[in-house]
Amino acid sequence: MARSEVELRPEPVPFTVCGRELIDDATLEQMRDAMRLPVAVAGFLAPDAHVGYGLPIGGVWATAGAVSPYAVGVDIGCRMQVTVFDADPDAVDLERVREAILRHTVFGAGGAFPRGGRNHDPVLDSPEWREHPFLRRNPRLLDTAAAQLGTSGGGNHFVNAGVVVYPDGTRRLGIMSHSGSRGLGAQVAGHYSRLAQQLRPGLDRRVRHLAWFDLDSEEGQEYWRAMQLAGRYAAANHDAIHRRITAHLGLPVADTISNFHNFAWLEDVVTPTGETVRAVVHRKGATPAGPGVRGVIPGSMGTPAKLVEGKGDPESLRSASHGSGRVMSRGQAKRALAGRDLRAEMRERGIELIGGTLDEAPDVYKPIDEIMRHQEHLVEEVAEFRPRLVRMADD
Repeated sequence: MARSEVELRPEPVPFTVCGRELIDDATLEQMRDAMRLPVAVAGFLAPDAHVGYGLPIGGVWATAGAVSPYAVGVDIGCRMQVTVFDADPDAVDLERVREAILRHTVFGAGGAFPRGGRNHDPVLDSPEWREHPFLRRNPRLLDTAAAQLGTSGGGNHFVNAGVVVYPDGTRRLGIMSHSGSRGLGAQVAGHYSRLAQQLRPGLDRRVRHLAWFDLDSEEGQEYWRAMQLAGRYAAANHDAIHRRITAHLGLPVADTISNFHNFAWLEDVVTPTGETVRAVVHRKGATPAGPGVRGVIPGSMGTPAKLVEGKGDPESLRSASHGSGRVMSRGQAKRALAGRDLRAEMRERGIELIGGTLDEAPDVYKPIDEIMRHQEHLVEEVAEFRPRLVRMADD
């Protein structure tokens, strides 16, 4: 494809920004570049937005008949899940909860269960493992997926225990997890991102990571199918984590809330001209917030998460933030916070930290209450998850 065939628009398609004062200029410029691509029809930046690859983290990008692997993200189907137990947290021994989390979770980039202790889910029996062209050529991915089902990876992924507090003062024990599709999603994203860039060599270097497939093309359908499988796998991954911990605790479950925040959906969107169109809505680090849609918006390891219901705001493309948003890169955080005793700082907040690194310290994130103040018109807060034990990967 020649360079002239993928020229950017002279001006970006207008997009909605929520919490402008919390978003730096580089992030805004990255979103403007995305909105200059010829397939863009609408966009939104959540208040937690910061620079990512191609599309900002916290960006929502609606496109006409096109899907971009990088706009979905490397961790396809990354999501949140909370299990609320019908149990008073003060009546449950935290040591018992600690034992359940340590025994039944696995962390780290290559983390996996041994063959004799693996989890199972019907997603591993999907015919796609045999029929999908990319998966068929890479049969070892099924074994990787089987070994990693129920694991949490590294970075900002976690399994937390805490107290769910409702507006009427009711308090319940809760478990909250953040993870995605692990090695499966990373391999799918890497392969199809490279392929998309090869098919669109004329893209400006500022937006080359947003190379897309026409959704009705062979490559577009291949990626869409693989994305759907990775999404189902990510959901099964969380279910396995929560199922094992729940079985260990032996407590009745009162509620479960979960949502994707790295995925693409076919939805009706309202464009800046007021036209309603069917579009591919990429949420790269953004929580679906349709009317009554429930979700989980975490803060940091030292601050509460919010359990929410969406209000369906059309200007946000029915979306909200997926967290509180970084203010430092990982490298900046490690330099700026070098020497800090993170575990001691968490103990002062009444939180036990197992694992965790300085580049995930609370200072690295925007204040969650400030984030929520800017999106009161997007979601309603229905409860708060206050962490008491945080489990993350070590370096």
